[in-house]
Amino acid sequence: MELGFGFGTVVVIIVILYLLSSVKILAEYERGVIFRLGRLLSADKGPGVILVFAPIDRMVRVSLRQEALEVPPQDIITRDNVTLKVNAVIFLRVIDPSKAVVEVSNYVYQTSQFAQTTLRSVLGEQELDELLAHREKINLRLQSILDQHTSPWGVKVTNVEVKQVDMPESMLRAMAKQAEAEREKRSKIIHAEGEFSAAQRLVDAAHLLATEPVSVQLRYLQTLTEIGVEKNTTVIFPVPVDFFSGLQKLLSKTDGAAPASKSA
Repeated sequence: MELGFGFGTVVVIIVILYLLSSVKILAEYERGVIFRLGRLLSADKGPGVILVFAPIDRMVRVSLRQEALEVPPQDIITRDNVTLKVNAVIFLRVIDPSKAVVEVSNYVYQTSQFAQTTLRSVLGEQELDELLAHREKINLRLQSILDQHTSPWGVKVTNVEVKQVDMPESMLRAMAKQAEAEREKRSKIIHAEGEFSAAQRLVDAAHLLATEPVSVQLRYLQTLTEIGVEKNTTVIFPVPVDFFSGLQKLLSKTDGAAPASKSA
């Protein structure tokens, strides 16, 4: 009787331990994909408390949180034959746990490998200036291609960012010279436009002063006033330009009369 009671107690304890070991707790961001006798159950389990009866059942935990996957640096040759090293980062999440387990052996590794080949092929079709100036457009194209291929696995690629572009030192020096030349060109254009505007204003001022000859004398007096503010010994006598032209005509007439008298 005691032996039977002891055996029954052992059986009860074993059953209790088995039931306790069958209890699994899944977090809010986790789902459990259950295989019963090798066959996938229709729906994934969780979150919360679920029962997994081993060895009949086997559970695979899948996280639904977004993951950041870094693509290692890739050697890229652009369309204009510039050698670069480019790396990127991919943000992805699982939207269908059953497909992520059944359709692919390791969705993270496979996405990483496919991202490397896609990065080389897409960037190899771009020129260096397009890669540097239209990075957002390239990111969207990479995301579209990756998402199209990972969608059958139940994985959604939410974003792709080209992280860093490493260029050779010679290319960096050439780009620095190009930027310097561009700045110098813009500086010369701005300076020339300023000279043109100043010349145009001087022409307008000359036309305005020509309408009233007295205004020229007033400008002379104003200039003397500005000079007289400083303590100096400079003496300035304003002489009209017409005076020199008249003097030049008088001298030319005198030179013409002198040869005539000699010939006589």
